[in-house]
Amino acid sequence: MELTLRDRVRRSAGPGAVLRALPSVLVAFTVATDHGDHRLPFPLIVALAAIVVISNGWLVLLRDGEPIGRSVYALLAFALAGSLLWFALPGSALIALPYWVARVAVRYHRPGPVEWVVVGIATVGATVPFYLASHSVGVAFGVIFGMAALVLASTNRRNRETQMEELEVSLARRQTALEEHGRAAALAERARIARDVHDVLAHSLAGLSLNLQGARLMLVRDGASAEAIEQVTRAQGLAADGLAEARRAVAALRDDSVPDERALADLVTAYRLESGATATFETSGTTRELPADVMNALYRTLQEALANTRKHALGAPVLATLEYGDTIRLSVEDQPGRRPDRAEPGGYGLVGMRERAELLGGSLVAGPTAQGWRVELKVPG
Repeated sequence: MELTLRDRVRRSAGPGAVLRALPSVLVAFTVATDHGDHRLPFPLIVALAAIVVISNGWLVLLRDGEPIGRSVYALLAFALAGSLLWFALPGSALIALPYWVARVAVRYHRPGPVEWVVVGIATVGATVPFYLASHSVGVAFGVIFGMAALVLASTNRRNRETQMEELEVSLARRQTALEEHGRAAALAERARIARDVHDVLAHSLAGLSLNLQGARLMLVRDGASAEAIEQVTRAQGLAADGLAEARRAVAALRDDSVPDERALADLVTAYRLESGATATFETSGTTRELPADVMNALYRTLQEALANTRKHALGAPVLATLEYGDTIRLSVEDQPGRRPDRAEPGGYGLVGMRERAELLGGSLVAGPTAQGWRVELKVPG
């Protein structure tokens, strides 16, 4: 993208830009202190000096590695005007001008055909005045050799800097690749551990919980002591808690920290295994991924509702329904078969869930029904 003049000035500010502006100072000083010893008319010298200053001002805006673009015309103008100035004022310090423009042509970017033409003009412009003054071929070749050495040194430095930049980029890419490989290996290992925990531990705990549930029902059927039934019930609760912890560990290993629909179903399953009561989780509408804050609100609301059911109506059937739509609706209803005597709970659990719902722009309602108790959460989806 072409940079504006303001952008170029801002990006070029610095010691390097100041050094590249020195030819303009040199030309202005030399022309201002001219004592009449020149080979061209003074008005023409002033015009050439103006061309050098203007073209040098544009070249100051060049940056390392930046495509030269239209600045190539400034290079050509500087090379021609600078060489003629050195020819017009052979006893001055303007010999630096051809050397300077040749260096600029190859130093800050990869030169093309026009840049090499600039180097040729600068070489001729530096050599001819020396040859006219000395009529010595050796002196002329010495000037040419000096120009060639300067161009080669500048080209070599640019190439070395380019190679260093490419090496840094290559090392950065290699480091990124190694980090990605290590991250992928870590994720693969975590996924393997998660599979093992899920397939072995979680399934074993689920089977253990079902067996304990069956044992408890048989003890009740056979009229076993209350202590025995209590011990089996407690063991069943521990198995259900272990199953929930195992599932949370699997989710953590898979970086699945945000609850999803599966996590809601797991809460209902844990309640069913723990209580031995009927517990159903149903969904309706088009299933879709919900924002993390919405899923957290659904999860915490279902968790609190089931905790209240355990406290006030242990063993009651539970129906949990999740409806997808413009508004997400979660309904949790326990159905012990009678209207509860308890008033709306005043504990902090549902109060906190109501506040969470309001922060999301939704609402939470909890109250008795003809068959039990219902908690209903509505949040924008």
